[in-house]
Amino acid sequence: METPLTEIVASTLTEPVLCPAPPVETAVNRVFLSSLADGYRSAFLGGLEFLGHAARIRPGDRVAVKPNLTFPRYRAGVMTSPDAVRAMVDILLERGARVTVCESDSGGYNPFSMDQVFAETGLHDLWRRDGVEVVNLSRMPAHNITVRAGWRRLTVPLPRKILDETDRFITMPVPKIHVNTGISVSIKNQWGLIQNPAIRLKLHPYFNEVIYAITRALPPALAVVDGRYGLTRSGPMSGDPVPLNWTLLTNSLYTCDYVVARLMGIDPGSIGHLRHIFGREGFNRVSTAEYNADPGRFRTGNFYLRRRITDYPGLMTFHSRPLAWLGYESPLARPLHWLLYRIREPFY
Repeated sequence: METPLTEIVASTLTEPVLCPAPPVETAVNRVFLSSLADGYRSAFLGGLEFLGHAARIRPGDRVAVKPNLTFPRYRAGVMTSPDAVRAMVDILLERGARVTVCESDSGGYNPFSMDQVFAETGLHDLWRRDGVEVVNLSRMPAHNITVRAGWRRLTVPLPRKILDETDRFITMPVPKIHVNTGISVSIKNQWGLIQNPAIRLKLHPYFNEVIYAITRALPPALAVVDGRYGLTRSGPMSGDPVPLNWTLLTNSLYTCDYVVARLMGIDPGSIGHLRHIFGREGFNRVSTAEYNADPGRFRTGNFYLRRRITDYPGLMTFHSRPLAWLGYESPLARPLHWLLYRIREPFY
């Protein structure tokens, strides 16, 4: 029997404020939703126009594009489509931007090189375009930020390329269920900016505080959601792809995750890191936005979470520093994983 992640939101979204034309410079959160029937390029162009000044790209701007690349080769619903990334890069180049497509080595306890993913997805070929870099952030110099988590002060290394050498940051997630965090959309996508997979594992028990600090440390950011497919049941790397065929663009990562959660049929306040962020940012600021269209039109069923018994060791280590040490750093880590993989197939 399918277990809902939260109580399903009975209504669609709150009554949207429709705004057909981009305003002058404003701090108002704006949300653009569009079908992908005419392809990524058409939808992205419409979204950037609707966002107006908040999405302005000037000639010479250094723009970092961060897709979600969490598997060695493309999987629908698991990863950002290479076609979506190429469409966004083309638009940025036409506006005179200097573009970096970036991601860090992935894989947690069993890391794999992002260079392999760039090659498998064809994104490495973007290097041939003038004004484009394709960068494995794990090999870039780091800039440490300090994060307070309760009485602890944590040091989190992030790429200087993003913090000090980028004028505009564009995160390109997919909407998916995550067995440890509930959902993964634009905010969770920045977990991949932590360059070392081993450090990510150590920081999991402080996820809420760390991901909020990372988001606050970013240069001006846009969310461009690749909603060609979503992922339900047991993401982030396995589960069931869900055809959605929409995209969402917004100048607020917080608003992005609020809206996408509602489109997935999930109460945003039930997601731990969103609840942590909304409590600090102010719920009204996050939930109030101007829309180009009624978001209820883009609601497609309800996503749900169904954990397997083999997901619970990872869930427990995600929320406990002592268990994270035992499972990933202690002398018992290797035999414990050997035992787990006798029961469950590795993801890749």
